[in-house]
Amino acid sequence: MQAASRESYAVAAERLDAYVRGAEPSAVATTADDVLSVAALLRGEPRLRRALSDPARSGDDRAALLNGILAGKIGADALDLLSGLVAGRWSTPSELLDGTERLGVEALLASADAAGDLGEVEDELFRFGQVVAGQSALSAALADPIAPAGQRAGLARELLAGKARPVTVRLVEVALGGFGGRSFTGALTRLVELAADRRDRQVAYVTVAAPLSESDERRLGARLSAMYGREVSVKQTVDPEVLGGVSVRVGSDLYDGTVLRRLNETRNALVQR
Repeated sequence: MQAASRESYAVAAERLDAYVRGAEPSAVATTADDVLSVAALLRGEPRLRRALSDPARSGDDRAALLNGILAGKIGADALDLLSGLVAGRWSTPSELLDGTERLGVEALLASADAAGDLGEVEDELFRFGQVVAGQSALSAALADPIAPAGQRAGLARELLAGKARPVTVRLVEVALGGFGGRSFTGALTRLVELAADRRDRQVAYVTVAAPLSESDERRLGARLSAMYGREVSVKQTVDPEVLGGVSVRVGSDLYDGTVLRRLNETRNALVQR
């Protein structure tokens, strides 16, 4: 987002946090769903996006336009949050859409946090991503842009039934819709990171040839926390092809100590001779 849009979103996020402090988790989840339904509306209505982000209109005028369209169709709390959102300055209509969708996601995460479920939601999202990545047919079915979104969401709900919390299922549906213009895999990854960030944690993606023991994982997490000055949430992927050692990615930092990397470096060195 550009500077004006970032400022407008920050104000809306503060209003969301204030609302969450005085609401029940179930009410916050309902509000989140309302906000996400409006994001879906904006995605399909480019003229409405332009009108609600038009710099020639005052913030009050844009908020009044939104109220005229949505009053009685979504909850009062969602309408209040969205009115504040559109009253801000948005650099482009697409950034208003991104801000609306992000606000809905943050509301869902906040509802899970208030219910004490946010850590589990974070893990469920990551594990589902791992399951999908490990099955090429499933990955293709969920990422197929030609298949109707409702059909793909139905498949995801069927796979997650009885295995994940409702907030997790709803976030997977958001990922299937291409959250923030990302691929399904990229959207899931971003949602995992947003969940961790709400818990004030950094995500470390760890790849190993064989699963780390719980004690080894705790030691690795503690070491990374000391390095980054922040609690680290370790997300472990088992890939026998790395042969041994550990690869760790935290943000843009990559620490690759795998046997596969060393073999590739040796092979490249021999070829260059």
